[in-house]
Amino acid sequence: MQALAGLSGIAPRYDVVLSDIWGVVHNGIAAHPTAVEALVNYRRNGGRVVLISNAPRPHGPIIEMMDRLGVSREAYDDVVTSGDATRVVLERYRGQTVHYVGPPHDNDSLFEGLDITIGRAEDAKAIVVTDLDTDHDTPDMYNDRITLWLSRNLPLIAANPDRVVEHGDQILYCGGALADLYEARGGMIVMVGKPYKPIYAEALRLAEKAAGHPVDRPRILAIGDSVRTDAIGAAGAGLDLLFITGSIHAAELDAFGNPDPEAIRRLVEPSGANVAGFMLRLSW
Repeated sequence: MQALAGLSGIAPRYDVVLSDIWGVVHNGIAAHPTAVEALVNYRRNGGRVVLISNAPRPHGPIIEMMDRLGVSREAYDDVVTSGDATRVVLERYRGQTVHYVGPPHDNDSLFEGLDITIGRAEDAKAIVVTDLDTDHDTPDMYNDRITLWLSRNLPLIAANPDRVVEHGDQILYCGGALADLYEARGGMIVMVGKPYKPIYAEALRLAEKAAGHPVDRPRILAIGDSVRTDAIGAAGAGLDLLFITGSIHAAELDAFGNPDPEAIRRLVEPSGANVAGFMLRLSW
């Protein structure tokens, strides 16, 4: 497992980068300046960048959020999100009622134009989860609600498969953690976004559109901070991985102290990802 000083050390090996956003490019509060600089420099040297995110909103609001956080649009060619993939799944519920779990109004754009009614679980055909209702919630707080969902045999659509996310110096639960609990109790779940193949297929389509030609898989580098989503997703898509240690796995890896390359290898190896290297924060 090789520690890298910066992306520049391996950049010539790749024509395209598919980079995670939250945890790599920003932490939910502010951009990581070295990460933005790295992607800008990579593009200035001829590379193409598609940002690939498990954010449960379509890419438009995510681009606006990155603008506010200080992520230059020069850092990327295009963006694809779990929200984009979820809207494809939600097409089958046109004219019907779904029950929404997540922060009120944060994800209105997810349902925009789909002729779907947001209603009670008692009337719904499916549960759509973007995140937990508040940042302070834990999945076990939803057990009573899950009992009702199970009694109606409702599928749970996880618009954000992430279990946890970095938010400043905190680690918060995400929709994927609730989906895990629902499945463990016998519920049916539909997971979109990373590490599942449809979002990678769309990211690759956008990358080849930006490049103007087909791109061989060995010439594509995935960058991410999560074993469950980024490493497993890269392995499934046949892509090399640059692993960012200073985010959701930082504590267990002592990433800001004295990280052990062997510990990083043991963490990532079960994913099957071909790791091109690791670094604390993405930099050039």
